Amino acid sequence: MQVGNRKVAIIGSGFVGSSVAYALALRDVAREIVLIDINHEKSRGEAKDIRHGIPALGTANLYAGDYQDCKDCELIVITAGRGRLPGETRLDLAAENARIMRSVIASIMEYYTTGVIMVVSNPVDILTYQASQWTGLPNGTVFGTGCVLDTSRLVRSIADYLSLSTGVVNAYVVGEHGDSQVPIWSRATVAGIQMGEYCASVGLPWNEEIRQRIADETRTMGADIIQAKGKTHYGIATCVCHLADAILNARSTIAMVSSPMLGEHGVRDLALSVPSVVGPGGVRQRIRERWDADEYHEFFDAAEKVRAILHEVDEAL
Repeated sequence: MQVGNRKVAIIGSGFVGSSVAYALALRDVAREIVLIDINHEKSRGEAKDIRHGIPALGTANLYAGDYQDCKDCELIVITAGRGRLPGETRLDLAAENARIMRSVIASIMEYYTTGVIMVVSNPVDILTYQASQWTGLPNGTVFGTGCVLDTSRLVRSIADYLSLSTGVVNAYVVGEHGDSQVPIWSRATVAGIQMGEYCASVGLPWNEEIRQRIADETRTMGADIIQAKGKTHYGIATCVCHLADAILNARSTIAMVSSPMLGEHGVRDLALSVPSVVGPGGVRQRIRERWDADEYHEFFDAAEKVRAILHEVDEAL
């Protein structure tokens, strides 16, 4: 597939937005990167700081701009919104960040001509669904980072337990990017070998207690980082960079991103994370596969929780 203009707009130049810009520039994923923020001086400073790195490590034209620069972008990344505070859940942010998202979407659509819109702001499942509705764009053109970071954290935790490289571990998280996330243990493998079978072969225990410990560690990792340093931004920045590469450079991948469901896995009119083919144009397909019954139950519970919050936020707007 032919590669396009590789132009990216990043809405919000706080810790997450600027870290995304830095990751994109460092890996040379984009040709042109524009940082847009209500605080234009902040965007200008971040752009200058990133541009002052060694030129050979990143050749993108990176600058501070305005919403009119969203025109002709292949990818628009939305990171704008208030960050999560220590002790706060992602869903606690819902109403406040939904108001911000509605304003951001209105500003983008004034100049929008083409491209994928990727939502990073939290609560990402709520905001992704609302952004998709407000833009009116075809299904999959707007999607959220969802459980991509949770999946990365799960793989890291499993690899640490097994004392192996993350490259041989395949496992993922679906559902809500939050407290009701669901690890799909029935699909977890090591180099293609079922997790339980591998552990038995090397003499490692693999039982419900260990799975629960790893799941709890994965679920609380974001809150632990926020408690320790006030915010998270490096991990999600590398996840966005991976997804951006799939979109901008026609390197389609399968990722646990959040997008409005159309009946897959028995859910519709809600954005949740499921295995999805991501590439030019956004989410091209949500993969239907079989999970264990208890995993489905947890997934449906997560769906109802997100649906209830979505209803409350819609009423508050």
